[in-house]
Amino acid sequence: MASYPAPAARLVAEMTKAAAADPGRAVAFQGAPGANSHRAALEALPHCLPLPCFSFEDALEAVKDGRAGQAIIPIENSQHGRVADIHFLLPESGLSIVGEHFMPIHACLMGLGSGPFTSAYSHPQALGQSRHYLRERGIVPMSYADTAGAAAYVAELGDPAAAAIAPRIAAELYDLTLVEENIEDAHDNMTRFVMLAREPLDLSTITGTAITTFIFEVRNIPAALYKALGGFATNGVNMTKLESYQRGASFAATAFFADIVGAPGEPAVDRAMEELGFFAKDLRILGTYPLERARG
Repeated sequence: MASYPAPAARLVAEMTKAAAADPGRAVAFQGAPGANSHRAALEALPHCLPLPCFSFEDALEAVKDGRAGQAIIPIENSQHGRVADIHFLLPESGLSIVGEHFMPIHACLMGLGSGPFTSAYSHPQALGQSRHYLRERGIVPMSYADTAGAAAYVAELGDPAAAAIAPRIAAELYDLTLVEENIEDAHDNMTRFVMLAREPLDLSTITGTAITTFIFEVRNIPAALYKALGGFATNGVNMTKLESYQRGASFAATAFFADIVGAPGEPAVDRAMEELGFFAKDLRILGTYPLERARG
């Protein structure tokens, strides 16, 4: 809590106490209260007790040690691609993906009054997404560790000429004036979050379309990936995501993060995964869960 501005630290203490009283309802997220992940937790699980954590690792650890029933983690953004390091953190956590949530990302300008403002604090990504708005008004962008933390900092700073760019919920939490909404330059900004728990979801509870996320590794030999993925094509299994990343510094093998539509137990999926096993190694299913948003 010492790493947060005082207004945020007080909320962190209150929310941590509430989560400790009912950890089964607690949902851990990364960031200060008022972050986009906080908002995502409330949207995806309206009756949850959001538990703010300073890092992604802390949020995952809260689930592992029982302080939270689930964690909600952003894994990719429509403007900026995958979230850094998430492909390493999810497998290492030992947790299972049990759900997904898509959320539009909107930036709001807020401050102690209605302006005029000479500076605006926020995460560099949010500042970059609102650069045209800031330039037109002569507002100097000021980098801060995260959006909600920037709002808490402005509340603590007490300077009426300083603003923050943060989610709308941050203005409510830190008693700031919401000056203008949707100031981002691109209005099609969407983030995909996943929910993680200690145990995988019971597949019998999935009544609609399922999605399965898994990782695998191929050897650095000709046509290795082509052969590994051939079974999905021949069995008519829709692969909606395939991303590569390197494990370690040897560059001797490439790992892949993939999503498919379907679940283990479905004949086509089982045949495709069996064929994948012949050409890939370290195949691990990270979770099978309901598909929230249609792909394609």
